[in-house]
Amino acid sequence: MTFKATATAEDIKGDVKNAENFSYLEETRLACEEGKLSDDITKEQSKLTEADLVIFQFPMYWFSVPAIMKGWIDRVLTSGFAFSKEKRYSQGVFKDKKAMLSFTTGSLESMFSSTGINGDMNVTLWPLQNGILHYCGFQVVAPQVFWAPSCATPEARGCMLEGWRTRLQGLLEEKPLSFIPLDCFDDKAFQLKPEVHKEHDSKEFGLTVGIHLGKPLPPHSQMKAGC
Repeated sequence: MTFKATATAEDIKGDVKNAENFSYLEETRLACEEGKLSDDITKEQSKLTEADLVIFQFPMYWFSVPAIMKGWIDRVLTSGFAFSKEKRYSQGVFKDKKAMLSFTTGSLESMFSSTGINGDMNVTLWPLQNGILHYCGFQVVAPQVFWAPSCATPEARGCMLEGWRTRLQGLLEEKPLSFIPLDCFDDKAFQLKPEVHKEHDSKEFGLTVGIHLGKPLPPHSQMKAGC
């Protein structure tokens, strides 16, 4: 697929509303409402509207997604289509859809641990899974990680593919990862409500990788459902 990796004013048909103080967020929201987004964007948005499950397949690149996929995210998940101030997180636009990350790494699994040189993979995944997928409302299925396939034997790579093939058969029935519902936060500063904070004061681990209450991070919360 050829897809422009940079978000620009060219993503909008016709003139922008405020060329002197250009805001991509606001201009694409208005263009979405008026049906003036470029054809390549609306085509991808139509696919999302029809999908029950979206799988993002990519090689992890500099601890994130490659530029072309980041461009897709920037350009397709526009304000007014994928989210709004009223519709995000657990109340998001895509709350009835599932999404997941499926990716390869260049480093061994042990290097992405809490004691490994790359750090905890759960922390690496938080911005992608919470800040993008969950933000848009998706029910986020646990990721499929192919650890350093370039370093693996042909037999090991075959086992990776076979495991993925088996998992795909029941993917839609999988329980999603756990995120804190939007109604657990106040509607002004978006801080955890006192009663929610108090409920977790005595617990060993924090709520999530991002909202951890100053406690140890919950293990595997971005890697396994039910954690």
